[in-house]
Amino acid sequence: MTAAVLVAAPASGQGKTTVAAALARLHARAGARVQAFKCGPDFLDSQWLALASGGPVHALDLWINGETDCAQRLALAAAGADLIVVEGVMGLHDGEPSAADLARRFGLPVLAVIDASAMAGTFAAVAHGLRTWKPGLRWAGALANRVGSARHAEMLRWAVNEGSEPGDDDAWQGHLPRDESMTLPSRHLGLAGADELPDGLARLDRAADLLAATHLGQRPLAKWPRWQPPSAAAAAALAPRLRGQRIAIARDAAFAFIYQANLDTLQALGAELRFFSPLAGEALPGCSAVWLPGGYPELHAARLAECHALRAQLARHVAEGRALWAECGGLMALADTLVDGQGHAHPMWGLLPGTAVLGKRLAALGPHAWRELGHEGADELRGHSFHWSRFDTPLQPVALTTPAWAGASGTSGAAAGGEAVYQLGSLRASWFHPWFASSPAFTARLFGSGAKP
Repeated sequence: MTAAVLVAAPASGQGKTTVAAALARLHARAGARVQAFKCGPDFLDSQWLALASGGPVHALDLWINGETDCAQRLALAAAGADLIVVEGVMGLHDGEPSAADLARRFGLPVLAVIDASAMAGTFAAVAHGLRTWKPGLRWAGALANRVGSARHAEMLRWAVNEGSEPGDDDAWQGHLPRDESMTLPSRHLGLAGADELPDGLARLDRAADLLAATHLGQRPLAKWPRWQPPSAAAAAALAPRLRGQRIAIARDAAFAFIYQANLDTLQALGAELRFFSPLAGEALPGCSAVWLPGGYPELHAARLAECHALRAQLARHVAEGRALWAECGGLMALADTLVDGQGHAHPMWGLLPGTAVLGKRLAALGPHAWRELGHEGADELRGHSFHWSRFDTPLQPVALTTPAWAGASGTSGAAAGGEAVYQLGSLRASWFHPWFASSPAFTARLFGSGAKP
């Protein structure tokens, strides 16, 4: 039997990444096979879940992935895992679709992590509201986070049990105290990367140790409520549209936002992947296409500005008509200038005319689709947008992404609120982060021999 749980919260910042990672770590270090997932598009939380579980982490989003893809990933995980941990996104009922929608669709029990640092009896009301606001949720109880004392914990437990139905033994799952030693630091785009902290695993071990003392942590997996994985046919093999193609991918602290599923898709299409680190001064590998993913170029702008040889190699690559796809942080690195958070201007690689400016607040957030008429009719590459920066450029976009729902936003300035896609020869760039598995055919054209997708 595979145990499963979706770790949710009433809002962002409640500690659900810490709890989800601690739960994965607690059981993985005890020898259980743990598969972690992240609900919705996210790069940073997934890094912590991967560190905790010891394996790759994929996103589950009913719109971006599609229901079939989500079902296939869960079914495959259930075949080889003792525990599936899915971390939610934002608040339990936030977004279209929400973490609650995912939980209902696949029958995942929901554990609510609630920051109880400034409440007592209201904790129970929040838990009750999360559980009952919309019908159809399986409930795994509530866990109080950032609790101040044993007396505080007892007040919370009493309130939850007082408002629970008779026999509902899972309503209260225990508490975690305030403890800076297990805190995961964050910055403007979310948590710091798991590989940035030398004591990252120690922080997760501390959180797992504390979780082990809770009702949740003490329950053996064999005694968890039974979860029935979805019935799903295996994903069909992809046509090797990129066979013989070698794709060079920047990967380091400045270019760290890479979905494992995107790498899997490129390889399934037949491409050979070669990684290089601009921050380490590595040369561009011999390749037919380049991918500059997102990340934190604004934190490493001075070092990237010194990559003169790489700049020349990329310029020659594009001049020869070979494909280059740059997304979000990759776009910033290709700009003439990057203005960082302190207002300092850095000369960048100059393949895209314009200036990338890190702003003081969120500029765009939400799921998007890049829709174009390709070689095989209308096609759609789905993904998301999430950034604080803007790009001041004389370039006119060759395409605009389409927001999935009214609350999603982009920075193109168009009435539709989509993200601009820029093109100069075989170079294409956007703030848009695509999920390659949503359209392997579109992806193959994006990384093909410079042909327009």
